[in-house]
Amino acid sequence: MIEVLAKLGRGPVFLAGEVLECVITFTNPLSALSTSASSEMLAWASAQIHCQFHASENRVALPPSDGSKHDVQAENETVFVPNRGERGQCILSTPPKILFCDLRLDPGESKSYSYCETLPVDGPPSFRGQSVKYVYKLTIGCQRVNSPIKLLRVPFRVLVLHGLKDYQFPQDEAVAPSNPFLEEEESLKKDSRLADLATELLMVATSRRSLHLYNISNSRGKVGTFCIFKTVYKIGEDVVGTFNFSEGDIPCLQFSVSLQTEESIQEEFQRRRGQPMSFTTHARHQESCLHTAQSSFSLPIPLSSTPGFTTNIVSLKWRLHFEFVTSGESAGTCLVRGSQSEAVTWTGVEQMEVDTFSWDLPIKVVPTNPILASYVSQFSSTNSITI
Repeated sequence: MIEVLAKLGRGPVFLAGEVLECVITFTNPLSALSTSASSEMLAWASAQIHCQFHASENRVALPPSDGSKHDVQAENETVFVPNRGERGQCILSTPPKILFCDLRLDPGESKSYSYCETLPVDGPPSFRGQSVKYVYKLTIGCQRVNSPIKLLRVPFRVLVLHGLKDYQFPQDEAVAPSNPFLEEEESLKKDSRLADLATELLMVATSRRSLHLYNISNSRGKVGTFCIFKTVYKIGEDVVGTFNFSEGDIPCLQFSVSLQTEESIQEEFQRRRGQPMSFTTHARHQESCLHTAQSSFSLPIPLSSTPGFTTNIVSLKWRLHFEFVTSGESAGTCLVRGSQSEAVTWTGVEQMEVDTFSWDLPIKVVPTNPILASYVSQFSSTNSITI
């Protein structure tokens, strides 16, 4: 028996273009003092990253794909197919890397190997929507002599920040003396600079503030104004907005604000022409506001949510969805006098004519620091299997 343990050192969330590093440890857990202890032998082990795509048959019409590759593993057990048994299509994969060949482990002995791979910048982000899913996994395949291949899958999350792949780092290394022993150090240095650049780009994009004022009105007149100071946010931030109903001609009885994502399938892949979009609500604020001059809301963008993106199949956009309930009468008729004595009690009317209308405000949501997103990730940094 051999235990295989895979550990992502920095956490299970990465930016596209970063280097994923995973330490894979192979252990013979039996103690040398055990009566059944014996050396264990592995023929080989290999690792590869792939992105699996799955689409809802009711919503997405995909062209037929060649599924012959998925059956190779069953016919020849010496072939490493990372996505064997997985649903959907493998749309992206890195070249496989061999960790070792002919590994012998004595009782109680363990050996570790480091797997490093740069995540492709042209792939989609991790996403689990109502119509499509993009799932990233690191698959480690290993085989005993004369035994079937065993697969250990390590799921992780990928965030895509547009503009990173077009950035060219200064070629200052050309004037420095070449040292082949510093190759790995320079690679890690470049990866660190990539993370710093992503942080800087995100800060610049989300720190710009300017006053955005919107008049809220319906066919009968002005209800109030809405104010928001920016329309670009990182996941994990709060969307804050304020209302001013004091200058409105129409009394507002109630309002609600929903933070939503809009998932739409590109026209050529729609199952039905003109099929509706899919909406997901991530946060909601509702408030009764009759005789309220000002009000505000704060909606958190979950760290586990996916920033907006577009592929050749699906598009994901963010928006604020507003719903207003207004009175069809003046504000004074919303209350009635309950007594003619000195102590006057005002109560609400039993019936009231109301109007409702909605409004959508698009916003842009971008990724955040992957280390921060790792704290709330559903994936574990450590995965193991026994073979």
